[in-house]
Amino acid sequence: MKVVIGNSWPYANGSLHLGRLSSVIPGDVLARYHRAKGDEVIFVSGSDCHGTPIAIKAKEEKKAPREISDYYHREFEHCFKSLGISYDVYDKTDSANHHKVVKEYIKELYDNGFIYEKVVAQTYCESCNQFLPDRYIEGICPHCGGIARGDQCEQCSEILDPEDLIDRKCKICGSEPVVKESRHLFFKLSNFDKKLRNLLDSEHGWRDNAVKLTERYINDGLRDRAVTRDLEWGIDVPIEGFQDKKIYVWIEAVMGYLSASLRCCNEDKNLIKKFWSEKDSRVYLIHGKDNIPFHTVIFPSILFALGFEDVNLRIVSSEYLNLEGKKFSTSRNWAVWVPYIIKHYNPDSIRYFLMSNGPEKRDSDFSWREFINAHNSELLGGFGNFINRTLTFINKNYNGTLPNCGLNLKIRNDIEKTYTDAGKSIENGEFKDAINTIFALVKKGNKLFDEETPWITIKEDEKRCRETLYNCVQIIVNLSNLLNPIIPFSCEKLRGFLGIEKASWNLQELKDIKINNLDLLFERIDKKTIEYEVMRLKAGKA
Repeated sequence: MKVVIGNSWPYANGSLHLGRLSSVIPGDVLARYHRAKGDEVIFVSGSDCHGTPIAIKAKEEKKAPREISDYYHREFEHCFKSLGISYDVYDKTDSANHHKVVKEYIKELYDNGFIYEKVVAQTYCESCNQFLPDRYIEGICPHCGGIARGDQCEQCSEILDPEDLIDRKCKICGSEPVVKESRHLFFKLSNFDKKLRNLLDSEHGWRDNAVKLTERYINDGLRDRAVTRDLEWGIDVPIEGFQDKKIYVWIEAVMGYLSASLRCCNEDKNLIKKFWSEKDSRVYLIHGKDNIPFHTVIFPSILFALGFEDVNLRIVSSEYLNLEGKKFSTSRNWAVWVPYIIKHYNPDSIRYFLMSNGPEKRDSDFSWREFINAHNSELLGGFGNFINRTLTFINKNYNGTLPNCGLNLKIRNDIEKTYTDAGKSIENGEFKDAINTIFALVKKGNKLFDEETPWITIKEDEKRCRETLYNCVQIIVNLSNLLNPIIPFSCEKLRGFLGIEKASWNLQELKDIKINNLDLLFERIDKKTIEYEVMRLKAGKA
């Protein structure tokens, strides 16, 4: 099976915090799982380097937009590598490849009649002497009454146009903008009502938030959207008469999934069609709640217009992660920044907590207490303890080796069922259920060790002792596969203990056991660290 996994592209205008990371790791879990199954996988993402957020940051720091975006792009690459995010391609929207592909697709859409010209009334700031990009305009959302930008309300996620806002103001100088006419290109989003309804009707396990928001957008009526903007920073428009404008970031950024996929396919557009729209292919799009309409309405419409007709689209849309009971706030520095946490904590502990306690179907909370307790009790006390007590016992009493003693039929069945059930949960985006299923096997392993008391049977029934240990090791072998998508660094180290080359997704029996270079997988975190981290957060040093 061909599988495409696309993580949403973070804005390269500031460091990532854990709230953003909670919608990144699920993509890597899916990629590692499907690779282990033997599927052909393309796992892509990149940094969103264009658009107003970068331009605003550049003005604030008196730097060029490219200087800002390149700095954070490199930081993102470092963070994702440190966390084991196994992208096949991590690109950026400012790359030559992305510019080339976007221009080709925009030209194709224009030539096929899906992009057309239109004179529109556009907001203009006379004080700043410029047309205002949508994010340079702030006002009141007409739908929920909250503070909104000119492109989207962050509170209710409604997609907006600047003229929709009540009490509009220029974000740069605070004055009220006027309206002037300007000629722009528009995408015929309104053409795809029926296709989007059919897509929604045939959705494969989309999360509830994606279904409800998509239904709302379609029912409210789809409006054509501007493709161009009067900007200085972005991709040039490849259409005669529009060379003084740039391609609007909303359309070129989502095309990044295609431009990055093409890199994986050596620029072969026939091969990319096989990955994206073959009958047995599958496409996962991973993102946060605020990005739902761009992935369920806008991007599918672009795919339809480009001839990707039968996309098996799976939407994995997270809710919001809070921090110590409050919303993340970058302006107040109420955040746990990714560069900090990857420097001071085990990457697998971060991955495990965000997958087992993340905002999968409802808002969730990161607290330092829960994070450190999860590491100490679940990873160290449950999983790590089972491995250490079993393998240490074999090292001490059997010189690190055991012959084939035969895998118990009930244990075999338990392991096989764990693969089936956990795999089904992962494919459905139900990662917490998958972890619970796998950790039920961890508990069975610990229970087997406790009940069979090898420290006693080694003296009274040595054959039974060896059989117990052999079966415990087979559980460990398969846990190194089952948990690999979640905690890959620890599982790779564990496979090294046992001489296993790579992870797979089927029952594996290691018949001749030889333990190598045994070491602890996890170190206990001092509980005093909880108080230290909370105080540091409250002091604005996170």
